This record gives sequence, C-alpha cells and structure tokens, in this order.
Amino acid sequence: MKIVIVGGVAAGASAATKARRTNEDAEIIVFEKGPYVSFANCGLPYYVGGDIPKKEHLLLITPALFKRRFNIDIRIDQEVVDIDIVEKSVVVRKQGEEYKETYDKLILATGSKPVIPEIEGIDLPGVHTVFTVPDVERITENMAEGVSSVVVLGGGFIGIETAEAFVNKGFSTTLIHRRAALMKTYDPEFSQPLERELKDMGLNIILGKSPKAVKGKDKVEELELDDGTVLKADMVISAIGVRPRIELAKKADLKIGKSGGIVVDEKMVTSNPDIYAAGDIVESIHLVTGQKVVIPLAGSANKQGRIAGANAVGKDMKFKGVLGTSIIKAGEITLARTGISEKEACELGIKHFASYTSSFSHATYYPGARQMIIKIIVEEPTGRVLGAQGVGYAGVDKRIDIIATAIYAGLTVFDLEHLDLAYAPPFSSAKDPSIMAGMVAANILREEFRHVTPKALDDMRKNEDILLLDVRTSREYENGAIDGAVLMPVDRIRNTYQELDPSKKIVVYCKVGYRAYIASRFLMQKGYDVYNLSGGYDGYTMDVC
Repeated sequence: MKIVIVGGVAAGASAATKARRTNEDAEIIVFEKGPYVSFANCGLPYYVGGDIPKKEHLLLITPALFKRRFNIDIRIDQEVVDIDIVEKSVVVRKQGEEYKETYDKLILATGSKPVIPEIEGIDLPGVHTVFTVPDVERITENMAEGVSSVVVLGGGFIGIETAEAFVNKGFSTTLIHRRAALMKTYDPEFSQPLERELKDMGLNIILGKSPKAVKGKDKVEELELDDGTVLKADMVISAIGVRPRIELAKKADLKIGKSGGIVVDEKMVTSNPDIYAAGDIVESIHLVTGQKVVIPLAGSANKQGRIAGANAVGKDMKFKGVLGTSIIKAGEITLARTGISEKEACELGIKHFASYTSSFSHATYYPGARQMIIKIIVEEPTGRVLGAQGVGYAGVDKRIDIIATAIYAGLTVFDLEHLDLAYAPPFSSAKDPSIMAGMVAANILREEFRHVTPKALDDMRKNEDILLLDVRTSREYENGAIDGAVLMPVDRIRNTYQELDPSKKIVVYCKVGYRAYIASRFLMQKGYDVYNLSGGYDGYTMDVC
C-alpha cells in the first residue's frame, strides 16, 4: 500500500506518523512545499518576541528523523500542483520541473494561507505575514535594519500575539482592527480587559478602522487608514485572517461545502473514496449546533490528521466534531472560550440565557489568588451548556477546559454544579470557579432568583424607571459604583429595606454577585420585584484586576 500525503505541519505530520504506527509495511511519502515539514506555527509570534530564543526550537521533527524513526519519505521544497483521480497520481513540481507520483490512498493536508488585504503598496518590502518559519526569519532580519515603528493589521490571535511581541522588544507598535472589539469569536465585552492590558503594556490600539494603503518609495514608510489617518510604519504585519488552501481539492473535483471547507465524513474521507483530507481545509460538525464549520485550530488538525492516517491504511477511527475551544495570552491576562458565544446563540435562534460569575483562581486566604470572570451560555429550559468564555490572570485555561469537557459529554449546568474536582488551597476553592458557574446558572433555571446581564441592565435603564441597589460596603461604593446606584449594604438591609419603593423594579448588585444573591432572596420573600446583576460590579466593568 502506498500513501501519499500533501502537506506537513499539524495534520500532515500526524497523518504520516499514525499511518506508520498502524501499518509498518505501507510506503508513505509526504510532500511539503516549504523547507520545513513540521514546525510549531502557533509559536511563531513568540519567536519574534524572543520568548522562543532559537529557530530550531520551532522545528518539531526533521526529514532525517522522520526517515530514521518512522521510515517515512519526506520531500521538502516540492509542491503538488495537480491530481489525476483516474490515474491515481499527483503532479509534483520540484525546482521548476514536474514529475508524477502514484498513490493508493491520498491525504490532503494543505492547510490554510494568510489573507492579504488588496490595498495599494501591500507588496512593498517591509510588509510581512506571520505564518511560516521563513516569514519570521524575514521579520527578524527586518527588525535589525533600523525599524522603530510597527503597525500590525488584525485583532485576532496572531495579530495580538505579534503586536505584544513587538511591544516587548521595545518597538513603537500600533494594532489596527476593523471591528469595534478585539477577538471576533468572543462576545464584545471580553475585549475590554484585553484592551486595557495591552494599552497598559504600551500598545496603541485603533478599532473600527481599516487599512487603505501602504506607502513608501523602496520600502514601507507609512500606513494610511480608511478615515485618512496616516501612521508612521517601518514595518507592517498582516494578520487579518486565513483561508483554506483548497485549490488541489477543486482540481480533483472534490465536494466543497457551504462553509468553504472540503466535505469529509467522520472518517475524514472526501467525496472521492481514495482521498482523505484533514486540518484547516476541511469542514467539521460543530458539536453544539450541528452545523458544518471551518475552524482552523491546531488541536483539531492534529486529531483529524491522526484519524485520516489510521483510516488510510485500513483502520476505522471517527472524528466526532469541534467546539472551537481556544485561548490567548496577552501580557499577564488570559482569554479562553469554548462552544458558542451569546451572539452566536442569538443568531441561531436558540432559547438561552447567559450568566456571569466572578471567582478566584484558588482559595483567597492562600497567597497569589487572582480573580477571573466566567460567562456561561445555557440552553433553556434544558440547562445544556452551550458555551463559555473566561478572562483572568490565572487558572482560566483549567476552567474553560472543564466546561469544554462538560459540553463534549453533553452535561447540563445541573451536572456542572455537582462535579467532583480536585481541591487544595494552592489549586482551587472548595467551590471551583467552573462549579460556581454551574451553580449560579442552575439557580437561575430553578428560579431561585431572577437575573439581568450587564447589557440587559443597560437596555432596561433606557426603557424603564428602575432602582439600582448597591449592597456592597460604603468603602467599596466610594471607590467606584454604577452611575445612579443607591447604597444599601447587605448586612443592614433587614433593617432598612422598608425604605425601598415596593412599586419599583429593583436591580441589586455587589462586587461579584454573592451578596446581591443574598439580598435578592431576602427582598423577593418580602414581595419586591427584584433582579440580580449577573457577575456584579466586576462583571459589569469586566474588571479582573
């Protein structure tokens, strides 16, 4: 049996090694158009910033090691340019010449390519992408040529990580993002703490603007925005997104889905039974919505490649789907998410609610506890967990991974509140933040209290005459409160509640929600029309300091 794999890196390299571990006798050939068959593309911004000191640390496995350890034929700097599905062969271009290679089974793992804005001057020297090892080699060479100002286009993962890298290296750096908030896959309020952290580091951020032209004589000198603003720029980094490389798939007349990815079944087989596909180029089933989506992430690419490699040599493995679980670090702050966002739930017409909880990474009496905010999206009335987002300085990854596992397993918030998780003061609290998120959401479904989200509160205040009740301490209130709020500390409310107007709708808040919950339960039982602000003052301001 002869297996030909087009593309290395995550999906292709995983497919090759899994095929070999499954079938020692198969002939396996991997074609990679670039000079490196397997490298850590997610680590590229950290190489630019110096966190990863040597290029060699990005190279996961060399062609020589592939041959020695796995007996796999790696052919770098060779590009597959066509597929003959009748003859079952591929056309390979090497140093300007072409030759054919036959296959029994073909695996496409061509990955994605960076989106380049179609604007004037985009081809000038000094404009770069951050996508391959040669890309970052060119960037580091350019950095040594008298660069002082850098403009980064794109407020997603690579754009933010690369902008941070330049700031850390001492360059005057501006990040341009055409949307009103960073990180489009997150709900917009999660951009606020991220922006604060990046600005505190020294990054200049311009939102809601797009690049119009790159200007310069022999190299980049300026960047013009669509509003006429002109920024000094010795270097421009384009990180506005990626799109799948599906040209070969189209040449092979493979079916392409509405999502823009190659249609595959759960075994990673395309519309041609002898061709498999994996990684950024395929569409997958979203485990929450059931829709076909293209989510270019390394985790799913590795798993899909592994399954394609095993099945190409006769196994029967299946890929169930994706949740889009992702994470980003900027400075000391971490954002993570899984499942669908509140915005996506609204667009899909799923009956749901969102709740916020503010918790600490571990017991507060143990040194080093840091605050985090978790937003959980819950289906009504089932309690099924649809998604979650978190922001904080420590432990966010652990909690989002717990919730991702819960979603994968089909758990509800009633299950989440009863998880049996490891606890000791240095690691967590007796009520872990993920459990707390489940408890609060379950309380809402049990109608133990009514809640409003920060956005809902803003809408409510525009349209209704409500009383906003702050039940924190006087000192907390004086240090910052929501405009128009009336102070009534929770520990005095039993003696002062009769001062409240029973004809008014009351929204109660505290720092994180717990004291407001106590006050809400008391006032509800006294006959008041009362709501609890989800996530409290910290959630309203998205303050995790």
